[in-house]
Amino acid sequence: MKRVIVLAACTLVATALVPPAQAVRTPNGQETEYVVLYKEGVRPADARKAVQAAGGTVVKENTAVGVATISTTNADFATALAANGSIEGVAHNRSIGTVPSAARSAAAARKATEAVEKAGDGAPAATTFGKPGPTAEPLSELQWDMKQIHATADGSYRHEQGDPGVLVGILDTGVDGSHPDIAPNFNRALSRNFTVDIPVDANGGPIDGPCEAEPDHSCNDPADVDENEHGTHVASSIASPINRLGVAGVAPKVSIVNLRVGQDSGFFFLQPSVDGLTYAGDHGIDVVNMSYYIDPWLFNCVDNPADSPADRAEQATIIKATQRALNYAHARGVTLVAAAGNGATDYTKELIDGSSPDFASVPGEAPYDRTIPPSCVSMPSEGKHVIAVSATGISKRKSYYSDYGNGYVDVASPGGDAYDTPTNTRDVTRATLAAYPQSLAQANGQLNPDGTPNTPSVVRDCRDSVCAYYTYLQGTSMASPRAAGVAALIVSRYGHRDRAHGGLTMNPDAVEAALKATATKTPCPEPRAFTYTRILPNGTTTTDTHTCEGGRARNGFYGSGIVDALNAAR
Repeated sequence: MKRVIVLAACTLVATALVPPAQAVRTPNGQETEYVVLYKEGVRPADARKAVQAAGGTVVKENTAVGVATISTTNADFATALAANGSIEGVAHNRSIGTVPSAARSAAAARKATEAVEKAGDGAPAATTFGKPGPTAEPLSELQWDMKQIHATADGSYRHEQGDPGVLVGILDTGVDGSHPDIAPNFNRALSRNFTVDIPVDANGGPIDGPCEAEPDHSCNDPADVDENEHGTHVASSIASPINRLGVAGVAPKVSIVNLRVGQDSGFFFLQPSVDGLTYAGDHGIDVVNMSYYIDPWLFNCVDNPADSPADRAEQATIIKATQRALNYAHARGVTLVAAAGNGATDYTKELIDGSSPDFASVPGEAPYDRTIPPSCVSMPSEGKHVIAVSATGISKRKSYYSDYGNGYVDVASPGGDAYDTPTNTRDVTRATLAAYPQSLAQANGQLNPDGTPNTPSVVRDCRDSVCAYYTYLQGTSMASPRAAGVAALIVSRYGHRDRAHGGLTMNPDAVEAALKATATKTPCPEPRAFTYTRILPNGTTTTDTHTCEGGRARNGFYGSGIVDALNAAR
């Protein structure tokens, strides 16, 4: 599914893992967590013995794919495991350690979503609503994205709205299961939280914030909250119901399952991602959306001379462990959909990454510039069996921030582009609108005392005595769930009975083939070197040129085309 060089890189890992003996040492006596990858075919009991002999204690273990989180005070823990045939690789667990302030701010800017700025534009402009059709949701006229893929009352909804027996897993920062425009389709019983909030880093700097300040006053959040906003927006894009309130998702009758694998701060670590994927495979989840990459490396390389042997070992472990989990889920009927990324780069060309590692595990570790050849991989989007989704704006141009590449992008989908305007100036409504937790709107000071929004980036809709909030966001994070929603429609329309779990199921390869076959073929722009001009709010003008390669049937901007819910439904 991916370019050949990526598959070759994934194969290489099995034979070219750098020995864990070369991992970074930490001070003696300091408790450190590692993620350990067991050798395939090794009994977990034997691997645990090796871990214990090296001075480690198993904190969490996923025996399905052989990945465990280990706690140890032994500075030479990784070295002690090097000669043991039960262990494949070792990586620092990035849920503890140091986050340099510069890296933290950079992570906030580039993480899973590229949010439209929500303040600093003076007084909020009055929002002009179009008049929705008689069977359309109240805010449907603000959903240009759904119109682009024909997920509308007079489009796909007339033919297929999804089956409640089709389960879509949201691997993200959580889902606000009580949101009025999510609750009707939220499967609370199957939802799980695979993370624990991190109050501070090793130097006392805030990560997820003090637990006592959170709405639930706990580091162990229930599986129906989202203290970030990202996962709720994603879930709403897929399956907000048709209920005469707010918006509707692409597949408004399918079921949402919250599989929280991301921190409140927007970091996504290896062990939760592996656990979420294997859970999806074991519990009949039909489609998962992954709008993120696994920290701390945007690109994982096994032989990059810019990286230390220890860092190469860590990246190799991330590739191998993630691919095992992806394979596990895919083999059990899970269609895997992921965001292509917001770096505005061609993944098939050599590039420079200055953002990694974005979360340090030892004092003094910080991001550094690396030359990234195409053989390096971003996980999970470049994993085998994964459908990578680029983003489009309202004019159907590839969004200015969206990563791309002929052989990397599988399909395109609307993710928003605030600068896709006739004047190249920012318009918040050119992003995408979806559900927003009321608690976050209040905490962020975006509501007036009477509950009305005080910023154009937030919209409220009420029905009777029930009010719900929505926000504009843009990113490939927003494009990916719209493609996942179309995949859910395909399973609803063409799937067969799942005898093991109930509901429906469909071979993921067949779902992918249908998603691509029903996408609207979209050629490269002419000229192919497309220049984006943006006039920023401060008056500065920026330009950036991206070159599209490939033909109408498949190219680097749109892959096999822009997904189409109506084509898929009928």
